[in-house]
Amino acid sequence: MLTVERIKVKAQQIGFDLCGVAPADKFPELDFLPDWLARGYAGEMAWMSRNADRRADVRNVVPGARSVIVTGSIYATRAAHKARATDAVIARYALGDDYHDVLKDRLNALLAWMRVESSEPFDARAYVDTGPVQERVYAQYAGLGWIGKNTCLINAEHGSFLFLAEIITTLDIETDAQGLEQCGSCRRCLDACPTGALVEAGVLDSTRCISYLTIELRGSIPETLRPAIGNHVYGCDICQDVCPHNDPGFVSSDPQWQPRQGLDLPRLVDLWRRPDADLRTLLKGSAMTRAKLTGLRRNISVAIGNSGDPEALAALEEQRDDQPSTADPMVAEHIAWARQRSHSR
Repeated sequence: MLTVERIKVKAQQIGFDLCGVAPADKFPELDFLPDWLARGYAGEMAWMSRNADRRADVRNVVPGARSVIVTGSIYATRAAHKARATDAVIARYALGDDYHDVLKDRLNALLAWMRVESSEPFDARAYVDTGPVQERVYAQYAGLGWIGKNTCLINAEHGSFLFLAEIITTLDIETDAQGLEQCGSCRRCLDACPTGALVEAGVLDSTRCISYLTIELRGSIPETLRPAIGNHVYGCDICQDVCPHNDPGFVSSDPQWQPRQGLDLPRLVDLWRRPDADLRTLLKGSAMTRAKLTGLRRNISVAIGNSGDPEALAALEEQRDDQPSTADPMVAEHIAWARQRSHSR
């Protein structure tokens, strides 16, 4: 018989750190999405509006769904340590292999096992971040934690450096108790955000978020926000680093999430001087391919401008045949801004 206890044991054997089950209900938290979209907080992420109706209820994704099995995978591989202004900061989730691929394989393995073990046929869909699912809401109702003021799911024991993935199924599985909010009066994340992206507790204006600006935004980064990006070249962990539930936090030993050589706080100048072909090889199979090479060059040039590092600024002046991406008009604009910023210091 396929029980929730057996599913959790199997999930752990496959490699998931957390597993819980939520009912496939229409929870009140799901209703905030239309308002969030209407405020323009999605920015250029038009896909969120296109499938907003499906995101309103998982039963719009899997008709007849009764349960949502939510898994959590801890990806923090070290405690936060202070970067120098001349270092390139990359969000921890992107330092290792692409979590989409890794977790999809694990979810598929769990789902295949469920089909073998179930005494009844069932429909199901597995998603890793890319599906029309408000997964944090279901993770909260599956008992994995609560949605914090920084909009991340926070687990009281393991913190918030968690990948979420889920299986939506028509099976009627015993559910877990809802995770209860434990942020209290703490507002460290709101106060620490350098761009003011957390406009209020639990509400993120993506268009001001460093992660959005360095990953999802395809064009020019607004000049008014460039100084606040600091030395972040891909994503941002600030609102998680300051969270007391991540201190000291759980550190994962999973080899898939360990930082690739060359990505764990490299010097900005060293990252910039890599040839385009070398950067593509370095990023192949990682989540960082989402920003594309020109996006990464754009981000690095902004970070160099903010750093004021003479060696890195001099590297921006180099004309190299093995770096054709630097001639892209968008990249060239940000290089020019970095030079101007250094002169205005």
